[in-house]
Amino acid sequence: MLKLIKCLGRKNYIRLNREFPNNFINKRSVFQTKNDGINVPKTLKDVSPQTLTNMQKKVGIWLLGCSGMVFGAVALGGVTRLTESGLSMVTWKFMGEKMPRTQVEWQMEFERYKQFPEYKLKNKDMSLSEFKFIFAMEYIHRMWGRAIGIFFTLPAGYFWYKGYFSKQMKVKVLLFGTLIGLQGLMGWYMVKSGLENRFQDVNDVPRVSQYRLASHLALAFILYASFLSTSLSHLLPKEKLLSTIQTMSLKRSAHIACGLVFLTAISGAFVAGLDAGLVYNSFPKMGDDWVPKDILALKPIVKNFTENPTTVQFNHRILGITTFGLISYLWLVARTKKLPKRTKLAINTISAMACIQVSLGITTLLTYVPVTWAAAHQSGSLLLLSFAVWLMKELKYLKYVPK
Repeated sequence: MLKLIKCLGRKNYIRLNREFPNNFINKRSVFQTKNDGINVPKTLKDVSPQTLTNMQKKVGIWLLGCSGMVFGAVALGGVTRLTESGLSMVTWKFMGEKMPRTQVEWQMEFERYKQFPEYKLKNKDMSLSEFKFIFAMEYIHRMWGRAIGIFFTLPAGYFWYKGYFSKQMKVKVLLFGTLIGLQGLMGWYMVKSGLENRFQDVNDVPRVSQYRLASHLALAFILYASFLSTSLSHLLPKEKLLSTIQTMSLKRSAHIACGLVFLTAISGAFVAGLDAGLVYNSFPKMGDDWVPKDILALKPIVKNFTENPTTVQFNHRILGITTFGLISYLWLVARTKKLPKRTKLAINTISAMACIQVSLGITTLLTYVPVTWAAAHQSGSLLLLSFAVWLMKELKYLKYVPK
């Protein structure tokens, strides 16, 4: 380390460590290694702050693109579920299924679909043209998921080879890749639950397990938030904010708000999995009551929270209202505090999105869950999570300095 400082010069060494405290760059990519194992720079130009900043920006843009791809997958998944297309493809292949091209191939695929509960109990009158539509929706969703893997893997390999990643970043990259793989496997595991022969009665509604649906959505949200958070760490300049103990409560509230946004979205997956949005289509009351009488109809009681459509919708309402209330509190407190413009913009943005999201939720409920409004509501939850992650990043360096 002493030899390295001598080679760089103390001022340059201190400057680099101040500007890149997290060791974003693996400095072997810009250092030449001598036989004695000490890294020395080729020239000072090779390790200029501008060069390192450009490297950081490239990785940040790539990660932001990955988060955008995941956002698209969630939106497509919502539309696929709302159009009841998810069970149209009854097989899964690692390298991807082939899209039927000829009339014979389409008819063969349709015959496979006819062997499973959704067709037998629900879609006996479905025509081949109707099947083509739902098959195409599910096919696009699956291929988009595979495109995420390619969009992530190829640049990751390039950046890794070029030495753009520190040890910490390499761990994150491996974690991201693992999450992408798990997300794909969970997607098929979810679909498989709707293809099982557990729907025997003519009144049964073939659907995927709400537990697997919630798990699938949770993994997508975690992957999206991880990509977005890491990209913002690379793209947004850090601001060390000094404030009072009252302002520090904003930081805690922002973290709680982000957690509530996530929980509300996952509760929405249970609403979708049980078609609970069609149980009570009134607001603010549920029918004639504030608390429905059948809210604890199942035994044991704990089953109601994940298997009783009434309870599931009630919980989603309560979580949504609570999240909206906390974000409104954040906005009111921020108005009285001296904060940087970018931080205030983040608070104003998340507050506006919370109002839009609540409006979308109520509209979806009152109009009996049409595809357009329901898809917008699901995408809105991801936008709300995005702004919550952004706000946490802005408040990350908020420090309390006693007067």
